[in-house]
Amino acid sequence: MVAKTFAFGVLGIQAFLVEVEVDVASGLPSFTVVGLPDNIVRESKERVKSALLNCGYPFPMDRVTVNLAPAHLRKEGAAFDLPMAIGVLAASGFLDPETAARPILLGELSLDGRIKAVTGCLPMAIRARELRREIMIVPAENAPEAAIVDGMYVLPASHLADVVEHLRGTRPLSRAQVPASDLFSGASQDPLDLSDVKGQEHAKRALEVAAAGAHNLLLIGPPGSGKTMLAQRLPTILPPLSLEESLETSQIYSVAGLLGDQPLIVRRPFRHPHHTISDAGLVGGGHVPRPGEVSLAHHGVLFLDEFPEFRRNILDLLRQPLEDGQVTIARASMTLTYPARFTLVAAMNPCPCGFAGDPTKPCRCSALEIQRYRGRISGPILDRIDLHVDVPAVKVEDLQGDHRAESSPQVRARVMEARERQRARFRTEGIFANAAMGPKEVKRHCALDPHGERLLQEAVRTLHLSARAYHRILKVGRTIADLEGAERIAPHHVLEAIQYRSLDRTFWM
Repeated sequence: MVAKTFAFGVLGIQAFLVEVEVDVASGLPSFTVVGLPDNIVRESKERVKSALLNCGYPFPMDRVTVNLAPAHLRKEGAAFDLPMAIGVLAASGFLDPETAARPILLGELSLDGRIKAVTGCLPMAIRARELRREIMIVPAENAPEAAIVDGMYVLPASHLADVVEHLRGTRPLSRAQVPASDLFSGASQDPLDLSDVKGQEHAKRALEVAAAGAHNLLLIGPPGSGKTMLAQRLPTILPPLSLEESLETSQIYSVAGLLGDQPLIVRRPFRHPHHTISDAGLVGGGHVPRPGEVSLAHHGVLFLDEFPEFRRNILDLLRQPLEDGQVTIARASMTLTYPARFTLVAAMNPCPCGFAGDPTKPCRCSALEIQRYRGRISGPILDRIDLHVDVPAVKVEDLQGDHRAESSPQVRARVMEARERQRARFRTEGIFANAAMGPKEVKRHCALDPHGERLLQEAVRTLHLSARAYHRILKVGRTIADLEGAERIAPHHVLEAIQYRSLDRTFWM
């Protein structure tokens, strides 16, 4: 007898429907899983058999064949345990096959029948809604992230017996409901605030410009000048996550198994990897491809402290995601694309000892050592960073003073106003912020008056800027104008944007 149940697999962050066909036929006792399963799926036969027997359910002493369709897509993970077990019971006549085929089933089985959490439940629920398969039976731990998808009828289960009794109609499972509005209610409260940073008004201004236009930022200064504090507070002045952005980011965390107790990411991510990170750790990959730090920072901030300490080939991997907002991982068996639209904030010392140019502490590094240290960052990567900001040591007067700086909510209000102007400007062009403008959009929206054009031409000749840097100055100038509510880019907007690029030649060489 053949019975069918339904589950989902995941490729990247895209889920696909899997038809679990179970055939119980006469013959020597065996349990075979086909349909391009990985090792974890192949091992499921031992978990399924032990769980059924330990729960007191019959396991057929016949030839059991499980087919996972479509057969050309690789099936990974333990989420197929529960649909296989229910399929075996339905094929054996213990459950009604039509009833077993109605819900989507997901869950890893313990040998005693307990149902454990699985990864990727959120993208599965989103795909189920698209296919109008609204009923899902999922592990109790995964129920909140699946129930966050509007319109889904999610039934949490903690034990195999709970699922069997539900399908037999003797003890129905209760629906899980998690309103998204409740999760976002406290999202705006953050223990960090921009006013915690003493002094550094120039760097704070650059941080505001970066937030308003989604521009990448490089902070350069001696140890203890506040670079890390500034970077950590960038998410506090960014606009709050929308529900659409939250769902997209949460899917990545769900696939990576990093959602934890929270069913949804409601604050912009802040990722801070160590400089010893591997290629796969930064951009994703591995034998079984998984999202890397650039994807986990999607719609948030990727902070790379001690920037030159990262291996040069690691930093060069950032080129594609910085330009395209996504990263593509190609393997012999598959090609996966993960979203990676983030704001890069990098921090570094001016030299190996950290005190080059410091007026109070002498630098111990030779010119050759400084050149080698700075040369670890390639020109193409530096070219993709819009704002280069000097963060000098904080004066003792600023540390001891009672001056109260602007708070994050105050700065965020201006940032949101600037973003709103950009949203209105790009409403028909599919661009989310000034930093994402292409050459056509720059030409259309970043026109300069004759005075501004002369200023920019002189800067390009003097600093030997590339075409990419030229366009980035225009984008930053457009953002500065948006912060002021100006329709056109004025000469003083151009001047401020140019001084954020001056490190290209005057400092870097």
